[in-house]
Amino acid sequence: MHQWTDPLRFGLLLAGATLALVACQPPEAAGVAPDSQAATDASQAGAGAGMDISQPIMARGTEPFWAIRVTDGRILTYSAPGETDRVYRAEGATVAPGRATWVAHEPGGEQLTLTVYASDCSDGMSDLNYPWVAEAALPNRRLHGCAGKEAEMPREAG
Repeated sequence: MHQWTDPLRFGLLLAGATLALVACQPPEAAGVAPDSQAATDASQAGAGAGMDISQPIMARGTEPFWAIRVTDGRILTYSAPGETDRVYRAEGATVAPGRATWVAHEPGGEQLTLTVYASDCSDGMSDLNYPWVAEAALPNRRLHGCAGKEAEMPREAG
């Protein structure tokens, strides 16, 4: 009997191929959560090449103007002209090579998601260059801007 028509051989071949594919997947893709100590270590080491998220982080954008300050790795403060500052709390950042994401909530339940990517960024209104791209999501609003360590944020001369 031909090897592809023998049900036992075909079944073993299929099972072997499936196991090989699953073994090649990163833990998250295979449905396995990374352990919390490893996630903490990754957070402290940085979210990829050139990212150190252990320091306070500032993300900001224009049109509309907005800013999100991340302190203690868990507290996100959103501010915008004409609005009251809002404080959100996260469990910490989810890190992956080249990016970090915080999913935070206000006491009332409103969610803020902030993701910073290790990629050069310009705010579009000045000649300032930032080390990271920032994306934020609030209910009914998506914001795009730039980010970096707060102590190292570029400033206009003058």
